[in-house]
Amino acid sequence: MPNPGQPTVRPGDTGSVVKRLQRALRRTPNLGITVSGVFDAQTETAVTEFQRGAGLTVDGIVGPLTWNALPDGGPMPVLQRGSSGDVVSSLQTVLTNGAPGEWNTTPQGIDGDFGPNTEAAVKAFQTWGGVTADGVVGDQTWSVSLHAASRTLETAVGLNFVID
Repeated sequence: MPNPGQPTVRPGDTGSVVKRLQRALRRTPNLGITVSGVFDAQTETAVTEFQRGAGLTVDGIVGPLTWNALPDGGPMPVLQRGSSGDVVSSLQTVLTNGAPGEWNTTPQGIDGDFGPNTEAAVKAFQTWGGVTADGVVGDQTWSVSLHAASRTLETAVGLNFVID
C-alpha cells in the first residue's frame, strides 16, 4: 500500500497531506499538477480524471480507495549544499547528462557530494525549468519537467529515493 493511513481529503483542504496527494497525482503522471498544499480546482480536476481512469467512484474526494490506487505520494529528500549519498550521485548524473544544449552547467563530476559545483548546476537547471533558482532541490525542483516522455527530475533520479 503506497499511501497507508492517509486521511480523506477534499476540495478546500490544505497541508502536508494535500502535498502528498499532489505529488502522487504528478506521478500518475499528471505533470500539470503544482505541489502547493492547497486542494484547489486544478487538484480536484486531476483527482476526478484519475478516479475516472482508475474505474473508481468519481467524486473528487480522496478516500481510502483512491489513496490505494495512487502511486506513493511521499516526498523526495530536500537536497542542498552538504547533502550526500546515492540520491546526490543520481542527481549529478541527470544534471550532467542533460546539461549540453539545455542548462549548460554541470556538477563537474559525479561524487555523491552536493558542493558548490552541484549547487551551480542546480541553479542553472532551476532557471532553465522556470522555478526559483535557490540551489535547493525541493518539491518545486523535483517537479520540473525534463521535456522527454513525461519525465520529471524526480522520476529521472529515481522514485526509490522517496522518503516518509
